[in-house]
Amino acid sequence: MNAKTNDTTAALLLDNQLCFALYSANLALNKLYRQLLAPLNLTYPQYLVMLVLWERDDVTVSEIGERLFLDSATLTPLLKRLESAGLINRHRSRKDERQVVVTLSDAGRALQQQAVGVPHAVGCAAQCDTDTMLALKQQLELLRQQLHHA
Repeated sequence: MNAKTNDTTAALLLDNQLCFALYSANLALNKLYRQLLAPLNLTYPQYLVMLVLWERDDVTVSEIGERLFLDSATLTPLLKRLESAGLINRHRSRKDERQVVVTLSDAGRALQQQAVGVPHAVGCAAQCDTDTMLALKQQLELLRQQLHHA
């Protein structure tokens, strides 16, 4: 084997792939979130929707979709399940009947207090201090932004 062949082979090793590192970390993270969110009766995607609403209530479906990088075909069933669970309400916008507005119910607001320990539990499980977690998050956001514009 020559050096070029070795470089090519190394470039295609699974353990050398950024995509696999992200994928396998995501699998582990989803498993952890599944355990942490089970007592709240939330799935991870539902948790993300609730995070958006806890940050800013009374938003349109399209705003939630933009924030979470989800299309309406994916988001609508999530919202229906959250509404069936009594955590959110959906109604047509008074300003624009084409838009559906999502608001937290009282139960949805109350759930925020139960969820407050989730981020800390993730940090503990990852054995990362706050600065390390913040730096990793910033690097991942930069990667997402660069790939989005690629």
